[in-house]
Amino acid sequence: MTVRLAYFGPPGTNTEEAALAYSTSEGVKFEMVAMPTITGIGLAVESGMAEQGIVPIENSLEGAVPETLDLLIHTTKPLFIRDEVVRPIDFYLLAKPGVKTGDIKSIRSIPIAVAQCRGFIERCFPKATIEASLSTAAAVEDIMSRDDAAAIANRRAGELYGAEILAESIQDRSPNHTRFVVIAREDHAPTGDDRTSVAFAFESEDRPGQLVSALNEFSTRRINLSKIESRPSKERLGTYIFLVDVAGHRTQEPLTEALAAVEASCSFFRVLGSYPRFRPTE
Repeated sequence: MTVRLAYFGPPGTNTEEAALAYSTSEGVKFEMVAMPTITGIGLAVESGMAEQGIVPIENSLEGAVPETLDLLIHTTKPLFIRDEVVRPIDFYLLAKPGVKTGDIKSIRSIPIAVAQCRGFIERCFPKATIEASLSTAAAVEDIMSRDDAAAIANRRAGELYGAEILAESIQDRSPNHTRFVVIAREDHAPTGDDRTSVAFAFESEDRPGQLVSALNEFSTRRINLSKIESRPSKERLGTYIFLVDVAGHRTQEPLTEALAAVEASCSFFRVLGSYPRFRPTE
C-alpha cells in the first residue's frame, strides 16, 4: 500500500528532508505530495488528498511554529499527531552561479529562516533588503534569474536548483534543530515509549489556581510534563489555550485518568495525539 504524505514544498525544503527521513524509517512506500502552505497540508489530510502530512512545530532557536499550533487547535475536523521527527537545520547563503557577495542587495527566504540567521545578516549584509518567499526552496528558485540577490536555504535546495554556495552554516547558533510532527486522521497505537500532546482552556472567568490545579493532575500521578506553552484563543484579548506535552499514551493509565480529570475542569479540551517519542538513531 502506498501512503500519500503531504509536506511543505516545493522539493528542497527542510520539511521535505524531514519527510524523506520519516519515510525511510517507517519502511512503508510513500508518495510525496508537495503543498504550498502548512494550512494546505492540514486540508490535504482532512479531505483525504493525503493520508498523512508532515509539518514543523518548533525550532530550538525560534520556538513554536504558530501556524502549526493553530492548525491542530482550530481545525474543524480534528487532526492528530501520530509521529515526530527531529532534524538538524543547517542554513546556507545561496546565489546564482557567478554572483559575488558584493553584488548582493536583497536576501530572500521565509521569515523563520531569516530570524534564525539574523546575526549573520546584520554583520555581513546590514544594508540588504529582506524579501519574503513562500518557502526556502522557492527562495532559491526565485533568485536564479537575478544578479543582485541571494537566498537562505539548505544545501539540497542549492543542488536541486543549481545555485552556488556563498556561505555555509550561517544560523546564529549551532546545533539548530527543528521538531516536525506527522499529522493524520488518527494517532499512533501505544509503543511503550510515547508522548501525548494536549490543548485545553478554562472558562472565561479568570480564577487563581486554575492552571496549577490542572498541571497537578499530572504531577500527582508522577507523569512527566516536557513542554507547556500558550496560544491566543482567537475569541477575546487575554484568553488563552494552553498546550502541554506529557509522557505516556492517552489510552493507558495513569495518563487516561489524568486527562479525564483535566478535561472535567476545562471549557475546551482536545487531545492532539499520542505518538512514539523521537529517539535519535545515532
